[in-house]
Parts: sequence; C-alpha cells; structure tokens
Amino acid sequence: MSEESDFGYKSDGTVSEMEAVLDVKLEVTAVLGTAEMPISQILKLGRGAVVELGRTVGEDIELYANNQLIAKGEVVVTEDRLGVSISDVIKNPSGRRQALTQGNSD
Repeated sequence: MSEESDFGYKSDGTVSEMEAVLDVKLEVTAVLGTAEMPISQILKLGRGAVVELGRTVGEDIELYANNQLIAKGEVVVTEDRLGVSISDVIKNPSGRRQALTQGNSD
C-alpha cells in the first residue's frame, strides 16, 4: 500500500479518496474576541458604541473552519481588506483543546 502525502495524492502519483472532498467549501471565521454583556446593555448599544473584547492588542486571534479551531494568527491589512497571517496551525483535536485553554478566558 502506498503512503499518502498532502492534498490527497499518494506517493506513487495516484489520487486517493481524499480528492473527492478537496472542493468542499467550509465556512471560515476569524474571532477577534468575545464579550459578555447583560441584555440591558446590549439593548442600549447604538451607533458609535464600543464593545470591549476580552483580548489585548497583538494577541493572536483564532481561525475556525465549520466551528472547529484550525489555526491562530494575527490580523493584517492587505490593500483595503483585513486578513489573518497564520502563526500556528492546529493539526489535531487535542491540540485544538489545548490551544483554546492556554491563556484565553474569552
């Protein structure tokens, strides 16, 4: 049996079953931070209101695919768009749990 490498291709050049899912689209979400607020405060929010997030400037943000943590990184500006520069890819479920619990109380 041949060994699989990245992107669903086996080391012998043939394509694995993985190829069938490579075009599946996932929702990707970048979480800048979170905040807890009573409903009474939320109802008072209006234009210009600032909601303070539980994250400091320069702290990595989380990147999720279909609600699963996949990476951490920093916010960057590219031309007129925001993006995320990936600093750490979370490759396994236990690593995702550990990354969520390390230093984050959001």
